[in-house]
Amino acid sequence: MTIISARPTAAARTGERTFADRHIGPGPDAAASMLQALGYDTLQELVDAAVPADIRQDAPLDLPAPRSEAELLADLRVLASKNILKTQMIGQGFYDTLTPPVILRNVLESPAWYTAYTPYQPEISQGRLEALLNFQTMVSDLTGLPVANASLLDEASAVAEAVLLMRRTNKARGAGKTVLDANLFPQTLAVVQGRAHALGFEVEVADLSAGLPEGEISGIVLQQPGDDGAVVDHAATIAAARERGAMVTVAADILSLTLIVPPGEQGADIAVGNTQRFGVPLFFGGPHAAYMAVRKGLERSLPGRLVGVSTDDAGAPAYRLALQTREQHIRREKATSNICTAQALLAVVASMYAVYHGPAGLKAIAQRVHRHARTLAVVLASAGVDLVAEQFFDTVCARVPGRAKAVVEAAEALGVNLRLVDADTVSVSADEATTTEHLVAVAAAFSLADPESAVAAASAATEDAAGAHALGTAVVRTSEYLTHPIFNTIRSETQMMRYLRRLSDRDLALDRTMIPLGSCTMKLNSTAEMESISWPEFAGIHPFAPGHQTAGWRALITDLEARLCAITGYAGVSIAPNAGSQGEYAGLLAIRQYHLANGDSDRTVCLIPASAHGTNAASAVLAGLKVVVVRTAADGTIDSADLDAKLEAHREQLAAIMITYPSTHGVYDADVREVCDKVHAAGGQVYIDGANLNALVGLAQPGRFGGDVSHLNLHKTFCIPHGGGGPGVGPVAVAEHLVPFLPAAAAGESNGRTGTPVTSTPYGSAGVLPISWAYIAMMGGEGLTEATGSALLTANYVATRLTEHFPVLYTGNRGLVAHECILDLRELTARTGVTAEDVAKRLIDYGFHAPTLSFPVAGTLMVEPTESEDLAELDRFVDAMIAIRAEMDQILAGDFTVADSPLRRAPHTATAVAATEWDRPYSREQAAFPVPSLRQDKYFPPVGRIDGAAGDRTLICSCPAPEAFEN
Repeated sequence: MTIISARPTAAARTGERTFADRHIGPGPDAAASMLQALGYDTLQELVDAAVPADIRQDAPLDLPAPRSEAELLADLRVLASKNILKTQMIGQGFYDTLTPPVILRNVLESPAWYTAYTPYQPEISQGRLEALLNFQTMVSDLTGLPVANASLLDEASAVAEAVLLMRRTNKARGAGKTVLDANLFPQTLAVVQGRAHALGFEVEVADLSAGLPEGEISGIVLQQPGDDGAVVDHAATIAAARERGAMVTVAADILSLTLIVPPGEQGADIAVGNTQRFGVPLFFGGPHAAYMAVRKGLERSLPGRLVGVSTDDAGAPAYRLALQTREQHIRREKATSNICTAQALLAVVASMYAVYHGPAGLKAIAQRVHRHARTLAVVLASAGVDLVAEQFFDTVCARVPGRAKAVVEAAEALGVNLRLVDADTVSVSADEATTTEHLVAVAAAFSLADPESAVAAASAATEDAAGAHALGTAVVRTSEYLTHPIFNTIRSETQMMRYLRRLSDRDLALDRTMIPLGSCTMKLNSTAEMESISWPEFAGIHPFAPGHQTAGWRALITDLEARLCAITGYAGVSIAPNAGSQGEYAGLLAIRQYHLANGDSDRTVCLIPASAHGTNAASAVLAGLKVVVVRTAADGTIDSADLDAKLEAHREQLAAIMITYPSTHGVYDADVREVCDKVHAAGGQVYIDGANLNALVGLAQPGRFGGDVSHLNLHKTFCIPHGGGGPGVGPVAVAEHLVPFLPAAAAGESNGRTGTPVTSTPYGSAGVLPISWAYIAMMGGEGLTEATGSALLTANYVATRLTEHFPVLYTGNRGLVAHECILDLRELTARTGVTAEDVAKRLIDYGFHAPTLSFPVAGTLMVEPTESEDLAELDRFVDAMIAIRAEMDQILAGDFTVADSPLRRAPHTATAVAATEWDRPYSREQAAFPVPSLRQDKYFPPVGRIDGAAGDRTLICSCPAPEAFEN
């Protein structure tokens, strides 16, 4: 059946272009030229040749007609207006904050920051790496621990990661139980308990203020301040735990650490938390950058990413990701975490908030927040209200027997949201946005007769730092923090604006060049898609706000889930997972719980092809499954004989198989239905990794050709930008029988699901969902299908033009690839000595981000052009690759050795090219301007090739002193 129509574009019909016309790079004439180069007359013919007929869907996508940009923004305004924006004083880990406009405009809303990819090519990522190093330094200083990572997904999952870290590094007590303080946030308790259940270790919830429970303990988790707002001197509890051989994690509020003793100074091994209140909007629950900091000796076990300092080939300081072998895509089933996407963009915002305010400014904000909380406490205590805690930072928890609901409702009527803890308890959290007027409204909600006077009197009483409800000396911080010049020299907006511009100029993001990363789909993130995420009616909603205030959000989410069902052919979708890795985890948990519900507790084996994404194996392990690898055949497909052998060997224990489709090798395996049928016949479930769904949308539906579950990467196929390594959203889509096992909400109002919670909030990183909703709405079914066809067209065009220079490793029917192709450099490397890494670094001199390096096959480059790149950009990339091949031929001809070639000496900085001395056997022009087009628009990397090994040998992961850059 014809799915891709031969319709003329809107421009051809009316002169006006649709959004789909603007999203898809090659216009009709360019597409015709590309098809001619491939030997096809129409895009439909190419699709019919490339995509196996037996998986093709038999009808167009059942989606509403596409909306124009203006119509779409009007639709979003209507949805936003259905959300009721109140003053948010709910707390529970989420607080209103004032994002400095210079950061909002120049980071969160800047494509130079939000379109960047994860900094695996550090020479072209120096700007965001510096920003992330600032983040690590900020977290390390505030927590009092020497090493911090470059962010985690959210606070609850960060605590779960800390629990696993304690279990694997506590050699003496690792098998013991983990004790969680009862005063942790409820969402944290739920997520950690779910992780423990999947992995089969014991967790005990206890009131640690009453002492440690009996039995062997691997680690304990405390919260500062606690769920009830109490600030507690944990030193004695921490000392008692360490005496028992247990490790200690403290979940700490980042702003409070400017005033109270940090976890590291009290003896904790690990500190975790959320940096949301450092300038990141509430976003209905995310995305927000969590953090983790550890004591010395744990840095090489730290999950997630770690920015470190090394030197380049000229000896200049240079930033890079350190200890990358810890990452799950390399370690696979031996990984200690499945974290892939972090929250880099939000970590940058938080770090710049600290740069903007500096230590004195942060402390002043914290003092104002604390003063508001103290004022409220005095008001309530003076009126006879019983307070749960006498010592607190920002949260006042009040007992009002039988009246809690009435108080919360009265406050809502006055424009303020409070937290209903239970029938007798109300919690009120002050934050950066709190004003005296808000305190008056809260006092009125508690039925005070003259709230204005009461607040005024209490405010005057609390001006004295030693007055009522002040923090005791045992918990008051006296140590310095944020002493590095970067936090103490940028004070004017002019300086801030220029600093942000200076850092972004050091990077190569999608706003300047194609990012041809295979498997990562770095395509257009349109401005119309991005515009609404910072609207207050979306960004200012608390994740635990009452349901009647969030009708717009829930309508958008319900509709997005329905559209994703229509696209994938599945029966249900949950958008809760806040990364693709978390989507994998949630999907595998659903499979595991399904088997348990059927009494099949022995089904614990997960088959994973050798070519699969590394997160697959790591997620399977975290879900409590045993990984069995299935070999890959010579043509890149699953080895059928080995699959049969593994199915037979594990027939009674088989839980699932994880298949990436199209495969990680960039081809459509023709036997995918047969594989699915074999697994089902053995009693297993089929997990189809949706990372490459952008090669299926509108053409085939994994839920219809054999899949039981898939995760989808909204940050890839559906246009959420990568943000330099996050945010991401990884919805999990399932067949009807798995719908009951989709992730439940960890806290707040129910999201209607019953499976294991995986994120802190009911809807995960909801704040970026309008991006994907807008993309689907503006493209419509026909536009989405054409985008898929165009992705196949661009990939096959690049493969065809380059194959005589760099052989394409795997192809499918008629020598075609899917949405990406693998260029095989291994034979050329053997002849010339030039490695795939050399080519990647040399591409920087041509102004390109490199393709995916040595994945999934060592010594190769995986190229994915996407549908958004136009023919001129595709040809620019192809011309660069052909020029690089000519330089390899120069080595063969003896013009220079590989060691002294422009490939091995790449990338070339402006400093190197402009140096007085030039002793290289190729010209400066060849080094910097190897093709004429570069004379007009030239990107010079800020550093030369970085010595990664040196950075790992001497681990430096906080801001170096300014003197390091003087030479």
